[in-house]
Amino acid sequence: MKNEILEKFKRGEKTIGTFTLLKSATAVEALGYTDFDFVVIDTEHTSVGVESVVEYISAAQNAGLTPMVRVNGVSRSPILRLLDAGAQALVVPCVNTVEDVKEIVQYSKYAPLGSRGFCPTRDGGWGFADHAASGIEDYMEYCNKNTLLIPQCETLGCLENIEEIVNIDGVDGILIGPFDLSIAMNKPAKFDDPEVKGAIKRILSACKEAGKIAFIFTGSVDDANKYLDEGFDCVGVGLDTVVYINAYRDIISKLKL
Repeated sequence: MKNEILEKFKRGEKTIGTFTLLKSATAVEALGYTDFDFVVIDTEHTSVGVESVVEYISAAQNAGLTPMVRVNGVSRSPILRLLDAGAQALVVPCVNTVEDVKEIVQYSKYAPLGSRGFCPTRDGGWGFADHAASGIEDYMEYCNKNTLLIPQCETLGCLENIEEIVNIDGVDGILIGPFDLSIAMNKPAKFDDPEVKGAIKRILSACKEAGKIAFIFTGSVDDANKYLDEGFDCVGVGLDTVVYINAYRDIISKLKL
């Protein structure tokens, strides 16, 4: 299945998606009836395990959505298992240093970019998918090009080193976590603060100069439009749990009780 985020980025087009916390394949499948390009399956702030991730990835792909997965740590095992499960983009939170990012490149990319461990797994159709059937070297090259590695910039360490981090071979883009970044700057959720706005602009500029995907999260449609106008390539809008609650609150507020 094509990586819609990457394909549209190559064409200079924007992509939009959302985060799912509902732990439901049905919820993921239902998003296929929207015009979203991707869904981010979150294993950082949920108890979702690998077995469930496989189900949600399959639901996303069957619905025509590119499945991104946010991993729960900077270590080999969770990164490898989620890639083997079929994640087409991997978001890695809480990176602090250039060395952190070089480490996750090693876990996420095959040689010569990294040292990802090989096994015929779901992401290559156990060796029978089109991109895997012609041999291991072609499969490894395909994965390196088409499976996105997206470190999340949400710490002061990552911000301070962003120009070097975004230029590391194997890094395909950066996701800004604006809430945690603003908290790290001692300005929690003060997105109109000049320093916070300056930090976001710095990350965006670094991505643009490096030719990498600039991705940001927001809970606001107005802010999403603003970020798209500012030049972000990819915007994650909202959490499905929040949308779910707000939708039912709206219904209840309109009922004549």
